[in-house]
Amino acid sequence: MRCTHCGANIPDDQLICPVCGAEVQIVPDYNPLEDVLAREVKGSVAGATRQIQADVVRRQNMSQNQQNRNRQNQRSNPNSTRVLSQAELDKVREERREQLRRQRAQRQRQKTDAKRYQDARQSTENLRRTSTESRRLQQIKKQEAARKKRQKLLTVFFLLILLVGVGIYIGYQNSYTGMIKKGNAALQNSNYTSAENYFNRAIIKDKSKAEAYTGLANIYVAQDDLDSAESVYLNALETQPSNVNLYKAAVKFYEKTEQPNKISDLLQDCEDKNVLSAMNDYVSSAPEFSLKEGTYDEVQQVTLTSATGGTIYYTTDGSDPTESSTEYKEAVLLQSEGDTEIRAIAVNKKGIPSAVSSAKYSIEFPLVDAPAVSPSTGQYSTATQITITVPDGYTAYYTMDGSTPTASSEKYTDPIDMPENSQTTFSAILVNDKNGKATEATTRNYITTYYSLKKCYRN
Repeated sequence: MRCTHCGANIPDDQLICPVCGAEVQIVPDYNPLEDVLAREVKGSVAGATRQIQADVVRRQNMSQNQQNRNRQNQRSNPNSTRVLSQAELDKVREERREQLRRQRAQRQRQKTDAKRYQDARQSTENLRRTSTESRRLQQIKKQEAARKKRQKLLTVFFLLILLVGVGIYIGYQNSYTGMIKKGNAALQNSNYTSAENYFNRAIIKDKSKAEAYTGLANIYVAQDDLDSAESVYLNALETQPSNVNLYKAAVKFYEKTEQPNKISDLLQDCEDKNVLSAMNDYVSSAPEFSLKEGTYDEVQQVTLTSATGGTIYYTTDGSDPTESSTEYKEAVLLQSEGDTEIRAIAVNKKGIPSAVSSAKYSIEFPLVDAPAVSPSTGQYSTATQITITVPDGYTAYYTMDGSTPTASSEKYTDPIDMPENSQTTFSAILVNDKNGKATEATTRNYITTYYSLKKCYRN
């Protein structure tokens, strides 16, 4: 390497320039930690290093000055030759040996200084490593402390969650939902008393919800007491007539117990528009009759309709209609005289039958008087014909043996010859062509005392 002051070449094993005596500045790879450690070590080695360097420089300068004086003396007196005495030779030898000794000592000091520097550098490196390790250990300790802190926090957090969970569980067990769950569990185990208690407690917490009422109803259903189950819903609806959920629960109860006919009765009594709107699919309007109830004197026809549509079934004998009754497809014809009661239901798309609607009708056909028959009762000696006056819309029937005529008797079409030389009881009736109702009979008694000419000729 070269000296930074004079540019002279410095051997690798020396730390001081042999020409100018300047200290070699060795700059290691920069590391801030090394600067810190170097300053700490510098106090221990700087004084000795400076002293050694100063002594070496001083001796080198003295040796160099002596050499320069000798050279100058030789130059000033080049031709002079002198024989040195033994003492001078010894002195020269001693100086030479001393010079060599100093040089060796210098090299040894340089080696020592280099070793000290190396030791210092190594110490600095060790300190750096120690510091790095210390920082690493401190970091590990911090991480461990942070980990323990996190563990503590997590433990506290989990404990809080556990406490909250326990609180929520306890609250849930005593809540409406908890009561319902306990009640259903007791019901499944056929513990009806406990189930009823849980459901009643749930109703106290919230009477507007339907689950508790359904639970109570299910208790009675499980015991085949449908009337008591039905009363649970009806009693609740009396106090909550606008509770849609209760109506839905009651409808499901009727569906489950196969009592669809009661659904219409339930909804028919409801006046809340919101309920009816929510239960629209279950509403089935009772059929309406096109003909008002009353008495009529001619054949009538009655048309049946339902506002909610569906299929209409009816009866005319006064019995309650079912889906097995006559299906309405065309107007009901009232053509028989007498009283008739039409009862009908409408079944919607969900199979819900409506309430039964009914209407009573009476048909009384007007009748003419008994038929006019001529001639009148009497004795006849000449051939005579019997005639019956038949008004429009009637047909006459007659007998000549004294029996009462019916629609199956002889039909009157033309005048009838009175029997000869005999006694005849002639009876006639009129039958209404529309309704088949017959009038009272008209009776005539005829006695004839004659014979026809044809009979006389035969004799």
